[in-house]
Amino acid sequence: MILPRTPSFRLDGRRALVTGASSGIGLAAAVALAQAGAAVTLVARRAAELDALCDAIRAEGGQAGALALDITDLGATAAAVAARGPFDILVNSAGLARHMPALDTTADDFDAALALNLRAAYFLTREVARGLIAAGRPGSLINISSQMGHVGGPDRAVYAATKHALEGMTKAMALEWGRHGIRVNTLCPTFIRTPLAEQTLSDPARRAWVEGKIALGRLGEVTDIMGPVVFLASEASALMTGTHLLIDGGWTAE
Repeated sequence: MILPRTPSFRLDGRRALVTGASSGIGLAAAVALAQAGAAVTLVARRAAELDALCDAIRAEGGQAGALALDITDLGATAAAVAARGPFDILVNSAGLARHMPALDTTADDFDAALALNLRAAYFLTREVARGLIAAGRPGSLINISSQMGHVGGPDRAVYAATKHALEGMTKAMALEWGRHGIRVNTLCPTFIRTPLAEQTLSDPARRAWVEGKIALGRLGEVTDIMGPVVFLASEASALMTGTHLLIDGGWTAE
């Protein structure tokens, strides 16, 4: 009897691009991909933090390079992807949150969140896919969304709008590029202990609200993201595209 073999979670020989890699979820994703064998290009605006992370990854035997870049500069981003690609894996983790009541939202708040969370993500994903299609290579493109791409929350009208839009964008791109072997999915975390979440978690009342919504009774850690990122990047998820992977501790189970 010939038994089936579990698809590999290894990423040896793959090239990955990770945005927002200088901290939080992006940093954890970059480390996870490097530990799984991928050669990772780290993208963020802060060069010093990227260099330090590269050094740490290399010290453990991983492959990493830094690219200081503001991905809202669409021209510079397209040029960088064309020059350094093609990339087999994309983790689009750069994001912005300006939480406030909807009645207090300014046009500047709205435009800033939209520019990074959706516009930059859209065009970066497109450029990575363009490179793969030109090279005739498959790939896995992962957009870091949120549980707020599936529900709403107080003071999160703008943030939730960008993440709901990211979900729709991901589905449409998956349908377009599936024939090229390019998979496009989202990863949707709950509140993870990162600098971005601190503005909510530092408020005792808001923290109590968050913990009360999570069925597992705890906040997320960046390590909770690492396994799912490798899963979506690897052949272990070869039949997954145009969908989302919720890492929300049961928040959306109601």
